[in-house]
Amino acid sequence: MLRFPWWKILIIFIPCIWGFYSVIPHFFYSKVEKYNDIQAQIELGQMSENELLIADTSTWYDWAPSRIVNLGLDLRGGAHVLVEVSLEEVYSERLVSYWPQMRKHLRTIRNSVGTIKQVSGGTNELLIRIGEKEGLEEAIALVRRESKSLGAGILEFSSKDEKTIKISLSEGERKKIDKQTMEQSLEIVRRRVDEAGTREPTIQRQGERRILIQVPGLGSAEELLRLIGKTAKLTFHPVISSNFSCSKKVNMNSIVLPSIENPAQCFSLEKKSVVTGAQLTNAQPSFDQNNRPAVSFQFNPVGGRKFGEYTKENVGNPFAIVLDSEVISAPVIQSHIPGGSGIITGSFTVDESNRLAILLRAGALPASIRVLEQRTVGPELGADSIRSGKIAAIIAGLLILIFMFSTYGLFGLFANIGLIVNIALIFSVMASMNATLTLPGIAGIVLTIGMAVDANVLIFERIKEELRVSKSIFRAIEMGYEKALTSIIDANVTTFIAALILFTLGSGPIRGFSVTLGIGIITSVFTAVFLTRLLVSLYVGFTKPKKLEV
Repeated sequence: MLRFPWWKILIIFIPCIWGFYSVIPHFFYSKVEKYNDIQAQIELGQMSENELLIADTSTWYDWAPSRIVNLGLDLRGGAHVLVEVSLEEVYSERLVSYWPQMRKHLRTIRNSVGTIKQVSGGTNELLIRIGEKEGLEEAIALVRRESKSLGAGILEFSSKDEKTIKISLSEGERKKIDKQTMEQSLEIVRRRVDEAGTREPTIQRQGERRILIQVPGLGSAEELLRLIGKTAKLTFHPVISSNFSCSKKVNMNSIVLPSIENPAQCFSLEKKSVVTGAQLTNAQPSFDQNNRPAVSFQFNPVGGRKFGEYTKENVGNPFAIVLDSEVISAPVIQSHIPGGSGIITGSFTVDESNRLAILLRAGALPASIRVLEQRTVGPELGADSIRSGKIAAIIAGLLILIFMFSTYGLFGLFANIGLIVNIALIFSVMASMNATLTLPGIAGIVLTIGMAVDANVLIFERIKEELRVSKSIFRAIEMGYEKALTSIIDANVTTFIAALILFTLGSGPIRGFSVTLGIGIITSVFTAVFLTRLLVSLYVGFTKPKKLEV
């Protein structure tokens, strides 16, 4: 049908108008980007009143669209880090947490087993040594029976030797811990990076225990590692001795940790913590009474109650604040601290106190991470990539525009209009989705430019065939669009499926390519099948030509 009702014309023209309207900010990219950064800081409350007065918010207009396509690491420059999570640490911590319960059960048959003590073992084993070898089978049967309350299939029991019980995690439980640990690590890394105000980072899992972090615009990989590289496991311990020999052995209920300010000085602390960072609800950079950088914190109701009760009962005693197995501060409790709030002091700079507050707010990583790969992509390399991508897109676009107009005349002009609208729609859709444009993504756009006119070529050639068999102009155009539709759908659907598979199974650059290709396929079908058909029908309807030159 070449006659379009008014509502169909609106449905076709509205997305085109929206595409041109939304693509305008990309012609003023640096100004709009600066405007968006200032607005984001204002919303997060990260700008003081003085900074807000100084900030130049007039770089862009409040009434104008401000969504732009984010540039990826290869176009913008930034930091790239690949890390590996130490899952074995989580296994060990989980098993150690079962020790008090197992000891309690074994004490009920002390006459049979004799002494009971924990001995060091591997990462996936808890070793319990008893005094009497005759009671080994009874002890294993007891802990196996009592462990059923923890859940079926969590622990496995065996004998290490004639006096040692070996408790390990089952294969299913280890897989469950792996999944939970990686999900938690991804979320915490994402929160740490987001808290720092970076723009559109790429944070994704690779393989069983690796995490890829790419942050465009960040100065260096070292800066990124300082932000995410710490476990940020915060605990508060009673102090046994503040001047302890670092080489001296302690019992199972105590730990020896160095001071962060003076590694030669060690503290002897009770192993069991009073409260942990998991009970923190907020942490902010601040200053102490001497106007030195510090970090203020607030516990949740449970942590606040424990913290308040301990400080009430231990006035005059030192209290160690431990971050990642280092004592960052050991103040003496001067008075009861109700409400669950306090302040962490130490030899901090302003940047360090801000970074520590970010780490504490985001939460502790469930396990330490090991850096496998790190690199910094300079902004000048990104500028070269953008320049090369622009040149490739412009040359490809101009050649196709010239070819279509010289081959199909006025119909080629309609196809060129559709191509321009198509490119505007691609950038507008990507901006509305907060998608990131990478160098492979530019390749996807260049490929889409070529594919965008492919549908028009099929349609126009079909119209020429219909005209050769002496059909009327209206009938030839109508049959050309109808008969070419099957081939257009077939070609684009199969390509879209390929793009979908690339997005699902690929990562990094492959995903960037598949995103722009997938969006480009949808917009090119819209412009080729609907927009150019509308333009052709309006031309034929108004001019009513006696002869049609395609």
